[in-house]
Amino acid sequence: MLRLPAPAKRKREILFIYGHHSSLERWWGLVQDLNQYGSITMPDLPGFGGMESFHKIGLKPNIDNMADYLASFIKMRYSHRRVTIAGLSFGFLVVTRMLQKYPDLAKKVDLVVSIVGFSHRNDFAFSRNRHRAYIAGSSVVSRQLPSIIFKNLALHPLVLRAAYARTHNAKHKFADVAPDDLKDIMDFEIYLWHANDVRTHMATTVEMLKVDNCTSQVDVPLWHISTDLDRYFDNHVVEQHLRVIFTDFHHAKSRMKGHAPSVIADAKAAAPLIPPKLRRLLARQ
Repeated sequence: MLRLPAPAKRKREILFIYGHHSSLERWWGLVQDLNQYGSITMPDLPGFGGMESFHKIGLKPNIDNMADYLASFIKMRYSHRRVTIAGLSFGFLVVTRMLQKYPDLAKKVDLVVSIVGFSHRNDFAFSRNRHRAYIAGSSVVSRQLPSIIFKNLALHPLVLRAAYARTHNAKHKFADVAPDDLKDIMDFEIYLWHANDVRTHMATTVEMLKVDNCTSQVDVPLWHISTDLDRYFDNHVVEQHLRVIFTDFHHAKSRMKGHAPSVIADAKAAAPLIPPKLRRLLARQ
């Protein structure tokens, strides 16, 4: 867990839940930027960022168990305080499920921020065949023996350095990378693939690709941040689903073109992800 105290005269408590393929270090730049609006707490989720997975205690790494874990964390950290929750991509999926399962905790939340978040399997912009292929492949590798083979072969640093930048999704990550940053980014990508539990990564990938969070409403104000060139999601479909779930919906467009900043982005490089309209709101308290 990372906690940054609030600057002088700032009382807002912000809980930041990061997304897939992440760690505390991965989002250090963004939380430094958000820290100007209040105290920031960023916890790892089980199986992410080096934290032990749910498999260690005999539980499945599914969204419901992630939501239960997050609810317990909020009860522990914010027992007598209100909190603003920012969830990024997969992290927002967990936040939404937690608010749906624990309506009493939702009363403690003054604002939810969706940073390129989503809520339904149809939000993905993948073709139907690619969608099915990702589910099939991830389902296989989410099992114990295939995950061991995958980690020791496909995730070997030599293999990742040779092949990762050529994969379908990674091509976008490396498209505009300056030559001087290429080695640092690749080193960090290798770290992330090994810091995150393989079975958790693959099982939650399957969950994301099959999810439907549009089953109950959440009575908390939502600010949703989208980006113009998000390679993962159809922004129009995402908004339709979020309006079904959240009774108070607001949309703000990020100045960042892609889905997320670089894995080595500092506060200055990550800042365009947060739109000015939302910054003004966060600064009010």
